Amino acid sequence: MAVIPVALAGRAYEVVIEEGLLDRIAERAEPFLARYSRSGRTVPFVADTNTHAVFAEDLDDRLACVGLKAEWFVVEPGEDAKSWAVLERLTDWLLALGVTRSDHVFALGGGVVGDLVGFACAILKRGCGFAQLPTTLLAQVDSSVGGKTAINTAAGKNLIGAFHQPSLVLIDPLVLATLPEREMRAGYAEVLKYGLLGDAAFFAWLEANGERVLAREPAALEHAIATSIAMKARIVAEDERETLDRRALLNLGHTFGHALEAETGFSDRLLHGEAVALGMVLAARYSARRGEISADDAQRATRAIAAAGLPARLADLGLTCDGAALVDHMRHDKKAEGTTLPFLLLRGLGEAYVARDVALADVAAFLDEELRP
Repeated sequence: MAVIPVALAGRAYEVVIEEGLLDRIAERAEPFLARYSRSGRTVPFVADTNTHAVFAEDLDDRLACVGLKAEWFVVEPGEDAKSWAVLERLTDWLLALGVTRSDHVFALGGGVVGDLVGFACAILKRGCGFAQLPTTLLAQVDSSVGGKTAINTAAGKNLIGAFHQPSLVLIDPLVLATLPEREMRAGYAEVLKYGLLGDAAFFAWLEANGERVLAREPAALEHAIATSIAMKARIVAEDERETLDRRALLNLGHTFGHALEAETGFSDRLLHGEAVALGMVLAARYSARRGEISADDAQRATRAIAAAGLPARLADLGLTCDGAALVDHMRHDKKAEGTTLPFLLLRGLGEAYVARDVALADVAAFLDEELRP
């Protein structure tokens, strides 16, 4: 078991990592369920259809044991759920349930559900509480912590959103037993990210123990999750709203990765974690091109990603676009500043930094080279 505080002024909360947490939700989330118990109201839960099918019955039983009843809002899996239309339906549903600013909504699922619920709670009556119950590795180590919430629009991914911190995050590694292998590997990309961006020793540990993490060995899995969350908690506490370069480090691999997601239509052709993995390869190789890390270090990062069964060669995606088209996607990135775009690059393994002197024409030329078979 691990308990990691996210130390924000006036809004501190805990991330609890423990096997079997979902079975003990009535105990672990008791302070956030008490208002529903006193008033006799139903407890709002949001999940996608897959997660609801796996976990809802057991959660209903656990709550029933303490005299509570869950009310479910169920969305379709995938990024399409992060839309204006679904947001409207969700907020109308929460208002109809009588959710107040002092209540908490429970988000059960991956990053899509967490983002959607977090944003709905950020704007409902100018802000109500929510708790994260992440059921994917990617959500457990990344999106469930830090308060970034958003929906997608025709202009791009996560462009409409708010910073709204959860009140509690409960991470149960046992739920990953039902996670498809591809989703597990996609989440592991974000674990590798923490090693590459700021902890060379953790990256080396992952090189030696990555197979154990992917095999869901309890000790290795908990160590990987706890180390990742502890690093994110420190960074978020230092730079909650990404006004400094500190929190921006968490975007390692994302500028390249979001462009690849856009080019592939934000579809199952390339999962978010897979795009981040390939984005980190490109960031490492581009850093080597600029002479900031050695070719050996870039190759070491590439090997670790490939060893996890993640995409490690841009040419293998079979894209029909050129580098300029991918750069054009980057121009719509929410991190763009006027006519410039900061890139997350490496000065060494475990040492990421924000580069503000990157010529987009050079990035396009680099990507053209990477796209060649």
